[in-house]
Amino acid sequence: MKEYIPGLAGVPATKSAISSIDGEKGILAYRGYSIDDLVAHSSFEETALLLMQGELPTHKELEDFKDLLQTRYEVKSKIRALLWALPQKGHSMDVLQTAIASMATFYPDAGASEPDSEYTQNALVKIISNMSTLVAMWTRISRGYDPIPPSKDMDYAENFMYMCFGEKADDKIVKLLDACLILHAEHTINASTFSTMVTASTLSNPFSSIAAGVGTLAGPLHGNANENVLVMLDEIGSPKNARAWIEDKLKNKKVIWGMGHREYKTKDPRATILEQMIKTYVNKTGHNLSERFETALEVESICDELLSHKGVYPNVDFYSGILYAELFKFTKEHFTSIFAMARSAGWVAHWHEQVSHNKIFRPTQIYTGKDFRDYPVK
Repeated sequence: MKEYIPGLAGVPATKSAISSIDGEKGILAYRGYSIDDLVAHSSFEETALLLMQGELPTHKELEDFKDLLQTRYEVKSKIRALLWALPQKGHSMDVLQTAIASMATFYPDAGASEPDSEYTQNALVKIISNMSTLVAMWTRISRGYDPIPPSKDMDYAENFMYMCFGEKADDKIVKLLDACLILHAEHTINASTFSTMVTASTLSNPFSSIAAGVGTLAGPLHGNANENVLVMLDEIGSPKNARAWIEDKLKNKKVIWGMGHREYKTKDPRATILEQMIKTYVNKTGHNLSERFETALEVESICDELLSHKGVYPNVDFYSGILYAELFKFTKEHFTSIFAMARSAGWVAHWHEQVSHNKIFRPTQIYTGKDFRDYPVK
């Protein structure tokens, strides 16, 4: 009898050189570089190239990559028409998955048989570049506004904010968004990355594989949790209500959104960085903290008191939603698609790594059904 491990928890499914986690110490690294150093010194574009090629790029390689991203910001007019044809109340992740999957029809020669070909490599860059444009387009179209064309003179984070709001964003806000993109770019073999890899292992094209990742990230137990954190905080209402609300949820064995992570036995290092970034921004600008943020701090304090002995601490979703809503002014319906925009860098790196040493995923099962039996002939 084979051992059954629900959710494949802790089961090694692949070998990868892309990122690593030390759950006991709360350390996340991309290609050996800690996320603390990358947030402090790198940019999303440099981090994306690091994930894709394995080493930090030279100054020229980075500038060439930025130019390449900028020249590929625009999406096909028929994809724009496709977005306009979808219901405006459609969730941003469903729209994004549809758009990414449709891109395969425009780039039919981008395949796994030659992952290092110039055509396929350009398609991988196109995915990262178009993700930002597609997410920004839907933030506009879902409200009934025309999309704002991308600027080919702006870096990734700045251009995204421009396409969403039609004006140049404050440099401090751009820096915050860039850091968020770095923090969300990669996280080892999580559910969405694994589904990307499973699809890639069939030698499916990169667009289909990334679309699978988008669909997986959309779930409330994965990327969609940051939306639920905001709903939770608004339901609590104010710091004084937090303790009674949390105790009631724990008593009834309900989820406290944004708390706990399978990989970490301490506070998620990404949550630590985001919390500090918010506080630093507030201190520098004099921005008034909302009651929602104060409620979040109280929730963390109470959960630390009640749950830390179980190794349950805030994860990245706990603070990312607050940051997106309070400082970036995005509505919660678009949080997870921004997450996907960043994670596209990790997904394309894993797609390439998978097809470069491919073996199709074919796990076994433990059968729990009926024994063999005869069909009752009348």
